[in-house]
Amino acid sequence: MNPGDAYRILPEIVLTITGVLVMMVDAALPAGVPRRALGWVAAFGTVGALWCSVWQLMLPAGTGFYCTVETTPFTVFFHVLICGIVLAALLLSLDALPADTHHQGEYYALVVFGAVGMCLLTCAVELLLVFIALEISSIATYVLAGYRKQTGRGPEAAIKYFLLGSFATAFLLYGIALVFGATGTTQIYEIAKALSGAPNQPNLPLVVTSLALMLVGILFKVSAAPFHVWTPDVYEGAPSPVVALLSTAPKAAAFALLVRILYEVYPTLHQVWTPLLWAVAVLSMTVGNLAALRQQNVKRMLAYSSIAHAGYLLAAFAGLQQEGIAAASFYTAAYAAMNVGIFAVISVVSGYDDELPLIQDFRGLIYRSPFLGGLLIFFLVSLIGIPFTGGFFGKFYSFSAAVGGGAIWLAVIGLLNSGVAAAYYLRLALTAAQHTEDPSAEVIAPPQVGVAVGAAFLLAAAATLVLGIVPNTALKAAQAGAHTLRPLPVVVEVQPITAANHAHP
Repeated sequence: MNPGDAYRILPEIVLTITGVLVMMVDAALPAGVPRRALGWVAAFGTVGALWCSVWQLMLPAGTGFYCTVETTPFTVFFHVLICGIVLAALLLSLDALPADTHHQGEYYALVVFGAVGMCLLTCAVELLLVFIALEISSIATYVLAGYRKQTGRGPEAAIKYFLLGSFATAFLLYGIALVFGATGTTQIYEIAKALSGAPNQPNLPLVVTSLALMLVGILFKVSAAPFHVWTPDVYEGAPSPVVALLSTAPKAAAFALLVRILYEVYPTLHQVWTPLLWAVAVLSMTVGNLAALRQQNVKRMLAYSSIAHAGYLLAAFAGLQQEGIAAASFYTAAYAAMNVGIFAVISVVSGYDDELPLIQDFRGLIYRSPFLGGLLIFFLVSLIGIPFTGGFFGKFYSFSAAVGGGAIWLAVIGLLNSGVAAAYYLRLALTAAQHTEDPSAEVIAPPQVGVAVGAAFLLAAAATLVLGIVPNTALKAAQAGAHTLRPLPVVVEVQPITAANHAHP
């Protein structure tokens, strides 16, 4: 092992030290002493990990720890994204969690430890390390999903998430076992070398089966249909700050893993997995949007919305390699910004116990709190995909990549589904802007916004606005990451519509 290998996982080291420090201080503090300061410790540690992630750009691209992890612009992009999401979730939790909430120190430690697994997942080039990283991330999120154990929905969400997640992880592990049996290795680049002649090798059925099993495990993590059944119940039962984290950071890590598995492990099976993802994208968009139309609970509506957005993102995988990877990476960042923002609003308005969970409970929000009402409408507009927001360019690049790869009908279906999604997003936006004549609603005190939550709002709104007005920086970073992955050995005779040619509206 090279002593410099530690630099390859420097963000993970910083996050691990932060989590251990939070747990040690939490154990040393007497009972009854407020633990809120531990949240600031976790937040500052996450900022340190974010800085280390950016610093990794100075390192030459390469692997470490016996070719189990690597550092490239691709890994740095997702490290920065995950650390940014975790920072916003921690800031939101500082003001959202009641002062008398039990186990606050453990809560902040679990968030940080979950981030360690997510970051490892994006830089692992050894399938056994992928499994370990996925378990680190999953165990933390299983516990966080049931953090409100005093309610019936909290433990229910944790149990459902744990049971279904365990099955999905088993599928991934079986897929790893099969590809090991076919190639004799679990190192990603060695597998790719062994499968370079996949269409002609005798182990092809075993290889295709391993691909299918791994796709099941990964698509569950991103809540793509038909592996989405856990999503509404977990979103409804978990605290809103946890949902802001669950709906973005683990999915970003899973999408990074999906890109690596498809484009670096199974590039020769492009003709096999492309139509599969095509079908999953259509199913996710359609099922998610149609189910969201019927929801009255805001968190369940946004849960089905996240399923639809997984479909929009998967549409980018129908494109050519570099265009598809860049589009998917950009969409992941844009979706994370606006989804963290809207769950931050819900957390402040509905409260820790979700006392106002229905759409009608948001009636007249813009009159009671113009700041929160304006932010809610802004994030909803971005989710719809209105120009000058991150959501617009996210969908534009994703559908353009699909068209460039020849999947024109997939882009058309995506556009039609975006029109359907506008119905339930606008319903919530119009409800928030609707003046109510109900006297009982007028006496509801305007929600208070603390300093930490205000900082989370600032991060989410600024990112959504910047990605919608000047998307070039994020797009170039996504393209730089795409260039570090191996090109597909497949020639597609279609003139690509590249995202780079449409950087400005």
